[in-house]
Amino acid sequence: MPSPSNFKIRPATPGDVSVIAEIRVSAGQAAYKGLLSNNPVRTFTADQHVAYWRDAIEFGEPQVYVALEGEKVVGFVGFDRSRDKGTPPTTGEIWAIYVATSHWGQGVGLALWDAAREGLIDEGCTKVTLWVPLGNERALRFHELAGFKREMTSIKTVPMGAVKVEEIRLKRDLG
Repeated sequence: MPSPSNFKIRPATPGDVSVIAEIRVSAGQAAYKGLLSNNPVRTFTADQHVAYWRDAIEFGEPQVYVALEGEKVVGFVGFDRSRDKGTPPTTGEIWAIYVATSHWGQGVGLALWDAAREGLIDEGCTKVTLWVPLGNERALRFHELAGFKREMTSIKTVPMGAVKVEEIRLKRDLG
């Protein structure tokens, strides 16, 4: 199994957009499969993800980094200031973090998290948050192992395709 140091992390380029969209769709479908019962995950099509991530890369909101194994993109992270109302400008947010299912459990997520943490610290952030569906045990476990704590009073219901899911905000210090 490769270690996190085997994965190169760099800022995403416009040439990475289609792979980012593919990873988002396939990893999202795998991660949310049990969460959404028999309802297929159709929150966005690959084309909609291409448009979203193309704009993110072009305008730097959120900042997007990719993880490479050799020259192949195997994961990505989007991060920036928190989008939650009322949070101070020193609070960052992981907007998205996805790894190709073929690379789950190999340290890609950890390498991406480390890069995002460093980027947020460079931006002057002292805390970071992220939102995770309550039923996504794999993601909750990963983030809790990375030091995030659940904010039980933050639970909210959000639409995901044709169904609604409960999400919870997780938070940690960056120091």
